[in-house]
Amino acid sequence: MAKDYTFEKRKYILGAIVVCIVLIYILRLAGLQIFSDKYKRYADSNAFLNKIQYPSRGAIYDRNGKLLVFNQPAYDITFIPREVTQLDTLDFCRSLGITREQFLQRMEEVRNFRKNPGYSKYTPQVFMTQLSAEECGVFQEKLYKFPGFSIQRRTIRQYSYNSAGHVLGDIGEVSMRDIEKDDYYIRGDYIGKQGVERSYEKYLRGEKGVEILLRDAHGRIQGHYMDGQLDRPSVPGKNLKLGIDIDLQMLGERLMQNKIGAIVAIEPKTGEILCMVSSPSFDPHMMIGRQRGKNHQLLEKNRQKPLLNRAIMGTYPPGSTFKTTQGLIFLEEGIIQEDTPFPCSHGFIHRGLRVGCHGHAAPLPLIPAIATSCNSYFCWGLYKMIGDKKYGSPQEALTVWKDDMVSQGFGYQLGVDLPGELRGFIPNSQYYDRIYRGSWNGLTIISIAIGQGEILATPLQIANLGATIANRGHFITPHVVKEIQDNPLDSLYQTVRTPTIRKEYYEDIVKGMRAAVTGSTGSGTCRLVGTLLPGVEACGKTGTAQNPHGKDHSVFMGFAPMNDPKIAIVVYVENGGWGATYGVPIGALMMDQYLHGKLSPQNEILAEDFSNRVIIYGNEER
Repeated sequence: MAKDYTFEKRKYILGAIVVCIVLIYILRLAGLQIFSDKYKRYADSNAFLNKIQYPSRGAIYDRNGKLLVFNQPAYDITFIPREVTQLDTLDFCRSLGITREQFLQRMEEVRNFRKNPGYSKYTPQVFMTQLSAEECGVFQEKLYKFPGFSIQRRTIRQYSYNSAGHVLGDIGEVSMRDIEKDDYYIRGDYIGKQGVERSYEKYLRGEKGVEILLRDAHGRIQGHYMDGQLDRPSVPGKNLKLGIDIDLQMLGERLMQNKIGAIVAIEPKTGEILCMVSSPSFDPHMMIGRQRGKNHQLLEKNRQKPLLNRAIMGTYPPGSTFKTTQGLIFLEEGIIQEDTPFPCSHGFIHRGLRVGCHGHAAPLPLIPAIATSCNSYFCWGLYKMIGDKKYGSPQEALTVWKDDMVSQGFGYQLGVDLPGELRGFIPNSQYYDRIYRGSWNGLTIISIAIGQGEILATPLQIANLGATIANRGHFITPHVVKEIQDNPLDSLYQTVRTPTIRKEYYEDIVKGMRAAVTGSTGSGTCRLVGTLLPGVEACGKTGTAQNPHGKDHSVFMGFAPMNDPKIAIVVYVENGGWGATYGVPIGALMMDQYLHGKLSPQNEILAEDFSNRVIIYGNEER
């Protein structure tokens, strides 16, 4: 009988189908049991509860040990979505003081994988954060009615003073970007947003711990798994000691009330920032709790920009304080000697160009030129340097000038340990070549000789210049944090930086700044400093920075004592007029406070007067 090959083929086909079906089931089972942890997590969630133990955040102190920032208890409401059953929504909302709409919106946000990519119905999710003890107490009494919900104890920041908001910064809930950058964080965690809180986040935050708890079939806690052998305790954050003197900081903020500008004081020997005032400022208490977001929006909408830290983010023409840098460069480059005189006929006048100056004796050498703040002297110096044939071209001369200027801390970020520092601006030859198509000379750019024109600097950079002069030719990168508990400071804040200017030339600048206070050369723009600080050998330099948008800015840079400097300071008051009008008296009062621990009775009266003075800025955005 003939063989039926059709039947034979069918056997193989049917066999192949059966084998494929079996393989599919095997692969599916393997996927569920081996490669997927879904059911394991489901089982674990029934049996275990991993309860995160949040560490206490490090405290922050001022240089004298005064507590600035500490922690106070707060509470978060968390829930496991899978366990939320038969919830009385109305009673739940009443217990937390929210509306049903707010409840539904929050639930939708939690389940949104775009906003909450780590969402799992088996793991705890954050429903509400930063409840006070009173708010939490009401909810605690009814917690048994709301299966799946629990209370997580946390801490929030509290402040001892209504001061130093820009320096201290604040904390807020992590963003998606924060979570993506660092897997330490999960939704609902807090992170430093600004100031020291942000810069030193990894020191301040500590390390989370975890408790592994056993649950019965009804979800009730039965105790610790393996008697807590696998629990991991939290590690508290590190405490910080700042270089800030909080009494000096508060005085600075008081003096700058109703004014726009900044004050920065530095300890020259260490680079530690003694105060950093930015005005207008804000009360750090506004950045606490559930009202933080609302308050932050209000501050953002303020046209005077109180959130802007002008000490490091404000870039201004330094005005006549910049003449000290010019004198140093001219000495270093051999353009002048200490006794080199230049004429002044109520200003610099050459080839039809005139830069005005106030009346004083002339011609003058370097030291009295600094003391009287002669514009003509430094214009002549820059004109001669840019035109000096030894450089070969104005471009090369300006390159040398710029390199010397950068070495003194201008044109680039200094590297302060706060976020948001701007670099200012020091023009180079390429910049002027673009503007003037390669055809320019010293007269074309003469305004930079007196800290005007294209020159921009932050108050921090100007204060650092004062510290460099006080040290006679070196500085340590300015920094806010003085000590980190059990950890060394970054080497950047312990390394001496030396400009390209030889040390011997700084002494001439010191003499000029001292003469500005004593008037020993016949005139001095800072003589009020000597009046307010009797018995202190203070040095100073005024600045009156031209402002195309209104009244000139008032600037003062100084340090004291002359031969053992303990403080270098800059005061910058927008639209304050002459340097001697606001900059000098405020600077002198600040030095008095720091050197003596308090103001003299006469200076206290003056401080009260300046705190009550108001500069009208209008409604334009600043």
